[in-house]
Amino acid sequence: MTPADFFARLAPAARDSARRTGVPAGFVCAQGALESAWGTSGLCVQANNLFGVKADSSWHGPVVDMLTHEYVHARNIEVMAPWRRFATWEDCVDDHAQFFHLNARYAPAFKVASSEAFARAIALAGYATDPAYADKLVSVIRAHALQQYDLPAVALAPPVNHGGTAPPWF
Repeated sequence: MTPADFFARLAPAARDSARRTGVPAGFVCAQGALESAWGTSGLCVQANNLFGVKADSSWHGPVVDMLTHEYVHARNIEVMAPWRRFATWEDCVDDHAQFFHLNARYAPAFKVASSEAFARAIALAGYATDPAYADKLVSVIRAHALQQYDLPAVALAPPVNHGGTAPPWF
């Protein structure tokens, strides 16, 4: 899938989610591109899982079991793991936004409106172990002008709910 095709498919769901949740659409598009290899990863193709989210004990939806690489006792090994399966990319985007809202450590990210600032805020809050993760997201945002999908600050969603339950718009 070309980047243009990927964004044409993902941007409407990302913008709809941004209106309801405040997670910038350009950020969602960049992270989806990076994590799903532009929609071509096996996890994306088989499970509409754009963000590489595993099915931990909090997940009560459908799963797909796929091989992944994990470090165990300082060795990189291949293991079978359960991953969240979504019916659509829209469902995946909504779950992604809910994740950020339900984890209080990401609250500072909702004080910014741009995709780049959001990417830096979630990285600062410990989203990824890769110290260059925010820079990688920002690179995708800039290379593909994804800020065009961001909503004006006045159009952001209702106040953020970090109380451990799904906000009412999910």
